[in-house]
Formats: sequence, structure tokens, C-alpha cells
Amino acid sequence: MKYYQDITLLPDAEANLGFLWHKVYQQIHLALVENKIAENQSAIAIAFPDYDSKEYPLGDRLRLFSGAQCNLVQLNINQWLSRLTDYTHVKSIKFVPETVKQHACFRRKQFKSNLLKEAVRRAKYKNEPLGDALAHFEHYEKDTSLPYINMMSLSMNNENNTSRNFKLFIEQEVFQQPQFGMFNCYGLSKTATVPWF
Repeated sequence: MKYYQDITLLPDAEANLGFLWHKVYQQIHLALVENKIAENQSAIAIAFPDYDSKEYPLGDRLRLFSGAQCNLVQLNINQWLSRLTDYTHVKSIKFVPETVKQHACFRRKQFKSNLLKEAVRRAKYKNEPLGDALAHFEHYEKDTSLPYINMMSLSMNNENNTSRNFKLFIEQEVFQQPQFGMFNCYGLSKTATVPWF
């Protein structure tokens, strides 16, 4: 990743950071889908420079990364955020500093939504007491302190052909060396890193 572009969210009394993250990230996701390089693969990655901020868990900045400047130019993020110009500040595309010493992987973390249902299923499958099955899933609740963005799925693959809301939980892991892999159309990856600065 050699190039990056910063987007700052500008909350006010009418639009708090949670609302802005929802609106901005939804548009960025649509932009990445429109510019994907393969099925659910993006040439553009996303980072959260202020991840784990005390003021707001994801902070108020989003960073787009790409290995080629032309990918960020073609994405034309200003066009995708045109309805949010009062609430965003998009900076110009820049070179990643050569002094970067760390790299971060931002990945989606999915949780079991109904732990009791999962425990009943496990108890039946493993032929174990329900209490033991519930104990197996006990740690799942503790991980939900991860920061998240409220998203709306626009894919119509359910029986009612309706969109659904979900929480996109984002987990960060920092590495001393870059890790390689693919980025999805949320700009996240299970393995690949971006420069962390």
C-alpha cells in the first residue's frame, strides 16, 4: 500500500459520529462494490487511524489505502460523499510515509446472534447438558465491546426481498511486518495489513 487518502467526519448537533459513520461507511462500501476487482474483492483497503479512541471507539477519521494512485483517483470518493459534504472533509491523495514501522489488520468480527439457540444446537449435536453448551459460548458476549458501525445490507437474498440492518464489528491487530491477503468490499481483510501511522 503506497498511497492513502484521509476522510475526516465532522459531527454537529444534528449528526453525531455514530450517525455519520453509518452514512459515510455505507457510501464507501457502495463505492468499493462498484469498483471491485473480483467477486467481493477490492483494490482499496480501509483503516481507522484513531481506532480505540477515548472520545469515540473508531475516532473521527477514515483512511483509504491502495497500492496504485490510479485506484484512488478512479474511486473518486468525493463523488460518493457528495451528499455529505457538510459532514466530511476529504484530503488529497498522498504517499504513505517511508518511516512507517507498524502495520494493522482491520477485520470484520462476526458474533453468534442468539447464544441460547446456538447452545441448544450444540447440546443436541454433542449430546451434552445445556449448561455445558452455554458455558462453551460464555466468552462470546465479552467480545462485543469491539467498535462497530451500523450498516444496512442492500443485497436482497432473504425471503422477503428486504434490506436488513446489522452491526459491522471491527477488530484491529497490529504487526511489525506487513501481512498479505485480499481486501473485501468493506475494505477489510482477514489477514492483510495496511500501514499503521
